[in-house]
Amino acid sequence: MGELIPLFPLGRPLFPGVVLPLQIFEPRYRRLMRDLMDLPEHGDRRFFGVVAIRQGWEVERVAPAAALYDIGCTARLQRLQPQADGGFRIVTVGGERFRLLDVVVGEDPPYLQAQVEWLAEEEAAEEAAGDAEAVTDGDGTGLVPPPDELVSSVARGSLDLLARGVGDLFTQYVAEVSALGAGAQGDGVEAAVRLAAAADDPSALSWLVASSALLTTEDRQALLAESATRRRLAAESRLLRRELTLLQTLGAVPAPLQQFATPMTVN
Repeated sequence: MGELIPLFPLGRPLFPGVVLPLQIFEPRYRRLMRDLMDLPEHGDRRFFGVVAIRQGWEVERVAPAAALYDIGCTARLQRLQPQADGGFRIVTVGGERFRLLDVVVGEDPPYLQAQVEWLAEEEAAEEAAGDAEAVTDGDGTGLVPPPDELVSSVARGSLDLLARGVGDLFTQYVAEVSALGAGAQGDGVEAAVRLAAAADDPSALSWLVASSALLTTEDRQALLAESATRRRLAAESRLLRRELTLLQTLGAVPAPLQQFATPMTVN
């Protein structure tokens, strides 16, 4: 059995490092906030799991595990503001990814809980595996096991190159969407600022693109499930090229541009 954590279904997935503001008004989630407030303020347990809803909205009325995607991300509580009506406004940040093993429905606590297993990143192993094949001996007759530092250097260089390519594609994508005039005037600027902040961190860049590009929930879930930054960026490169082709051919976007800004979400 995995670790038991509180669960908060939403209409879209959350990604590591991405800010998620929420307005809490349902009684069961007000209880969740009170339970989190009872925990040590500087401890590491003030979080809940966010999973995207696959079908329906009242997931407790169907088989919850079937109604939810199986990969989620923790939302770590950063700020909590009680409201006069008993609700809360909170700000969270995406933390660790997990896989749902089972969903627990009960009366106390009234909110969903889940048995989860934590998903580790595969950065070093995937980077080495991705580039070691390209290192050959002098006459090209076969592979020579390269020194660890050489593999790491080549891996870092190629990962940075891939990240720059995705960054350039995303910049072009934001410009194309902005040019269509969809959404608020400042959204494209905000996306560009966030991109600049993540430019030197391939992993952060990959999560920024996953959360900001106007992709389907299925596409976003596939990116969330990917444990290696290299493969995630490669997938985003393909997705951005596809979306740019659609934008340039059809001249339309599938959703309002204000989604770039990750607006306040009601539960």
